[in-house]
Amino acid sequence: MFEIRGVTRVFPARPEPVRALRGVDLNVVRGGLTAVLGASGCGKTTLLRILAGFDRPDGGVVRLDGAVVAGPGVFVRPEKRSVGIVAQEGALFPHLSVAANIGYGLPGGGRPSLRPAERRRRTDRVEQMLELVGLPGYGRRRPAELSGGQQQRVALARALAPAPSVVLLDEPFSALDAALRVELREEVRDLLARIDTTAVLVTHDQDEALSLADHIALMRDGRVVQEGTPQAVYRAPADREAAAFLGDSVDLPCTVVDADDHGRTRVHCVLGTLTVATSSVDGDTVMLRPEQLEIADSGVPATVCATRFFGHDGLVRLRLDDGTPLRLRAAGDALPSVDATVRVRAVHTVDATV
Repeated sequence: MFEIRGVTRVFPARPEPVRALRGVDLNVVRGGLTAVLGASGCGKTTLLRILAGFDRPDGGVVRLDGAVVAGPGVFVRPEKRSVGIVAQEGALFPHLSVAANIGYGLPGGGRPSLRPAERRRRTDRVEQMLELVGLPGYGRRRPAELSGGQQQRVALARALAPAPSVVLLDEPFSALDAALRVELREEVRDLLARIDTTAVLVTHDQDEALSLADHIALMRDGRVVQEGTPQAVYRAPADREAAAFLGDSVDLPCTVVDADDHGRTRVHCVLGTLTVATSSVDGDTVMLRPEQLEIADSGVPATVCATRFFGHDGLVRLRLDDGTPLRLRAAGDALPSVDATVRVRAVHTVDATV
């Protein structure tokens, strides 16, 4: 759907220019949800603005449905791109009703008077969108009369009303409380899948990207450093920095024993000899996830230093006899006592798809 090749963007600044994008390459697959994930300042919002047509790249080419929309000598304005936008806090017009907000992007949305046939089509489409986002009967309300989650549903309905080729989601759940954020993002994901709409989600929330996206592009310092399915990006991060950003990790000194041609490497560390994904090894260090460790009847002795209870599970901090710190996840009803001596072993250290 979107094909991005070598896109650069530089902003004038002192003492030196800010290179927001440094040759970004990315494919956005039709019918899927692609999450552009990264920390603040990595360039993801600049990339979104270029896809929307709000900003021009300094170099590179952006194609939408095979047609160049930004490139040398070419720039298609936002209203000509068939792209819908959902902003962080909805960005609804407070003086307009919900129905008027949704209908604003439809043909004739900015005109004070419409022909009867046009008005009927707009009304039918608005009602269809309200049904789609679960807000039938809310058309006459004003944004101030809605909850934060309802406002975001209206913003999504407004973006979808003109039937765009792509919907761009600019951290649309960040202003919501934790429980509502989880609920709404699941609803939005199901809705987009149901109507087979292509979407690009910009977020700094790892859980959000991993749980919602079909495809993840991890950005850092203006570049896409890794892309792939959520499972592949999480289980086989490109480097230690990517691993640390995508979730909790345990770094252990190791010695490489051997490697094969299938992305697997054997290493020796304090937990014994393990077979891991080659991408999990960086020089003399192997990266493991806390869920790849477990307390068992056999393994290396360790002392429990602290536990953190999250309900469904918990995090256990341990220290081996040689002082090596470890972290692992355990069921919430099976957390060990602090100062207890337990045994730890590594499990599931290589993914079946590697």
